Amino acid sequence: MVRTLGPKEREVMDYLHERVFDPILTSASASDRLKQGIRYTIMRMQERDAAGMVHYYWAAVKGTDPSINFAALMRSEGFNRFEEVLEDFRERFNDRFLLRRR
Repeated sequence: MVRTLGPKEREVMDYLHERVFDPILTSASASDRLKQGIRYTIMRMQERDAAGMVHYYWAAVKGTDPSINFAALMRSEGFNRFEEVLEDFRERFNDRFLLRRR
């Protein structure tokens, strides 16, 4: 179930849309498989609150078999992966961000 995004959730999603998701979704050269995977990732992230989104991000970076294979596909097609925005993501979406009221 897709939840209504609050301000923190929107901030996380806006960040990832700008740096990872939208360049793939708007690319004429991105494969259908890659675009489908990105849409699935967006759907899964939108099911979560901000803390869950951050956890999902770190789980993808840590790597499960599907996320490792998907990251390899992203790289082979020449797009940013979660790993490419890791440093900035870690600084922006830290515990202070998650604990703030708004």
